[in-house]
Amino acid sequence: MADVDSLRDLIVSPGCSVAPGAYDAWSARLIEQAGFPLCYLTGFGASASHLGAPDIGLITGTEMADLAARVAEAVSIPVIADADTGYGNALNVRHIVRAYRRAGVAAMQLEDQEFPKRCGHLDGKHLVTADEMVSKIEAAKDEAADALLIIARTDARAVLGFEEALARGHAYEEAGADILFIEAPRNLDELERVGREFPKTPLLANIVEGGETPYLSADVLGKIGFAVAIYPITTLLAATGSIKKALSQMRDDGGVALEQLPNFSDLHDVSGLDSYLDDARGTNAKGKP
Repeated sequence: MADVDSLRDLIVSPGCSVAPGAYDAWSARLIEQAGFPLCYLTGFGASASHLGAPDIGLITGTEMADLAARVAEAVSIPVIADADTGYGNALNVRHIVRAYRRAGVAAMQLEDQEFPKRCGHLDGKHLVTADEMVSKIEAAKDEAADALLIIARTDARAVLGFEEALARGHAYEEAGADILFIEAPRNLDELERVGREFPKTPLLANIVEGGETPYLSADVLGKIGFAVAIYPITTLLAATGSIKKALSQMRDDGGVALEQLPNFSDLHDVSGLDSYLDDARGTNAKGKP
């Protein structure tokens, strides 16, 4: 579990940090072991992996906060956690901020959709007013104090147009958002405009395979002004493809070739089994009369 200062250092350092999407504690451990400096607890992935359902506002704030606590406990890198709309009004936002503070995440993301929300790269979204979102950001900032950062996301690009998305970004910046997230710019020109519009506030880019935003590298995004790039469903897509392939082979051939899979000891390496066993041995030794 990393403290919020680690994330503060990352977002003011040169370049753009990559945060792959984690959908559970296991995927978060894999992200850390691959050498990434932070991870993003994705609401899309959480809904898929824990409910087997789409990202349309079905997972609750309590479920997300519980999952955030497990993910943050499993890794030592900062965790950015999706908190959807805050699950209600400004009072609900205060409640979920307290839950995410207890969870130990470094930042939480709020968006300006009406509840129930939809994935930012789906059609049919509806927004709250900018004033209502400002009140949520102010409540979140007040409740968070210095314990976690607040990411303000606007989905206005798809609903009200790009200029309104920028206007809301400025309003949310003025309200005290630590990081701005203009969802789903449609092309490189729009991404570059976002970078020029907000030179003083760290920016987050959401890169989704098959989504509305061009699929760009962190190197390119860093050069145009973005501090963080989340790739929220990459790990879920990879896991889904690998599982489907393995299951198809099991069904068709009665088994899976071992060379295509990690072995049993690889799972122990990911889980940190040796460290757990060392701790157990130490405890047992201390407990001997």
